[in-house]
Amino acid sequence: MKTEILALLVSGAAGALLCALLLPLLKRMGARQYILGYVEEHKDKSGTPTMGGLSFVFAAALCALPFGLYADRHTAVAVTFGVACTAVGFLDDFLKFRFHRNLGLRAWQKIVFQVVLAVIAGIYCFVNELTVLRIPFAGVSVDIGAWMIPLTVFAYLATVNCVNLTDGLDGLAGSVSFWYFALFAALLFFTGTGQALARLSLLLCGALAGYLLFNTYRASVFMGDTGSLGLGGFAASVAALSGNLLYILIFGIMFVCSGISVIAQVIYYKRTKKRLFLMAPLHHHFQKKGYSESKIVYAYSLVTVAAGLVCLAFV
Repeated sequence: MKTEILALLVSGAAGALLCALLLPLLKRMGARQYILGYVEEHKDKSGTPTMGGLSFVFAAALCALPFGLYADRHTAVAVTFGVACTAVGFLDDFLKFRFHRNLGLRAWQKIVFQVVLAVIAGIYCFVNELTVLRIPFAGVSVDIGAWMIPLTVFAYLATVNCVNLTDGLDGLAGSVSFWYFALFAALLFFTGTGQALARLSLLLCGALAGYLLFNTYRASVFMGDTGSLGLGGFAASVAALSGNLLYILIFGIMFVCSGISVIAQVIYYKRTKKRLFLMAPLHHHFQKKGYSESKIVYAYSLVTVAAGLVCLAFV
């Protein structure tokens, strides 16, 4: 337990320090967020430095070294996939501020990158016999064999993009991700499996806690796609490489809600020419309803923790 506490403290300090050092650099580079015109509530946030996600990704990746996490192959692979997704997000953010526009990589370009990474992850799981899937609430495991490849691909694509969609309010994606990784760390410790992945989850918790000092309302820096795609990559990797892909649906329940709200909005509008929500993703609907960003972030975190604790009670 001393090691786990130390991991949290070290990564937290590293996340805060790296963010503090990164912030003036991002300002000098002109790496600023361009706000979409139809998000009226956020128009005063235009120009806020972005790509702050580099701080917690590098904090977690660097802190994994002194704690010996790279000695575990699966954990090293999880970090690799997380950093690879971060790189895709970085390229997207870089193109945005380089050409002073809200569009970086085109949607199909990001999907191609994500599909390639997801397929590699799926094949890795299959080749290394990581095909046993734990079923939440049931207390049983099922070996799904080669079906792990398409399931992993779907899980990666869904998780990365749903986390990205959740990144829309100050501190929202960071806070929900903090609890997501905390719940996964608890799950892996309780089940006695994937201890190195559990510690990686704790390092991500600490790094996010340090970053959130600068990102909670009002944010002085945004994580950008650099951070949100990176978080999605780490979230999917920890779940896939520990045999807990289905737990994403529970621990990441608010990520799922973000994705479903967008899909439902598009389908409903195409059929009826009316909007199901005032605005999608779901957090913007609540914002249009008059709820403050802080209350929405708190509610998302509360639901995440509640769903996770109920699930852990059946472990």
